[in-house]
Amino acid sequence: MAPRRRQSLKSQRKDKKRHALNLRIKTELKKTLKKLQGSILAKNIEEARKFLREAVSKLAKAAKKDVMHKNTARRRISRLSKKVAKLTT
Repeated sequence: MAPRRRQSLKSQRKDKKRHALNLRIKTELKKTLKKLQGSILAKNIEEARKFLREAVSKLAKAAKKDVMHKNTARRRISRLSKKVAKLTT
């Protein structure tokens, strides 16, 4: 059943906009993480560093905008940084 109150209709509109924004942020993040994983597997150090910089930026922005929890973002940044550092040694 559809909501009847103006406020609930407004919150539905806001939820739809927020969902679209969160989805866009998440898909961009996933694409970057896949590129980073690919460059790590290919042992391409320069590409891995470039994609790590991008991934860190996108993870931090996602945490800032409450798309994901800040500790989750920090944990993922840490793990990815370790992988790239291991690749360079």
